[in-house]
Amino acid sequence: MAKTKEQKSKLLENLDSKIERMKSAVIIDYKGLKVKDTEALRNILREKGVEFNISKNTLTKIALKKSGIEFDEDIFKKPVAIAFAMEDEVAPAKEITLFAKKNEAIEILGGILERKFIDDAMVKRLAALPSKEQLHAKVVGTIAAPLSGMVNVFAGNMRGLVNVLNAHKNKQVS
Repeated sequence: MAKTKEQKSKLLENLDSKIERMKSAVIIDYKGLKVKDTEALRNILREKGVEFNISKNTLTKIALKKSGIEFDEDIFKKPVAIAFAMEDEVAPAKEITLFAKKNEAIEILGGILERKFIDDAMVKRLAALPSKEQLHAKVVGTIAAPLSGMVNVFAGNMRGLVNVLNAHKNKQVS
């Protein structure tokens, strides 16, 4: 059933809103993906704060042009879906790349990062980056390493002093 102009304008407003709020996006060809697999991907992405959107290519192109994002027209020769990252820029690339390994029906066509179109190779490189949580853990570890080293040095000096005093005490007793 064809959509009315009012329905199309609401869909376009929804897309505009997502594009405005997104930090990054991944564009995929989902043709051949079963409905249960699509729902599984949607649930995985939702857990990571990513919104998964399937809409008409013409509406998607209009929304992207409206927001000033230049893109490769060739990617819209296939049915596309877009995963919008609202929190973590790396999340959609990482999760879709992992999902694509198990489901060959998915093809990564490109993405959007910092309001610029990126190709599929760049999306795959983005997926290889560590997550925000991993980066936070590395920073905390880097900050804590000198402190724990200093504590060990002080503890080593104390142990040395205790050993010297014990040896001196044992020498006097003998």
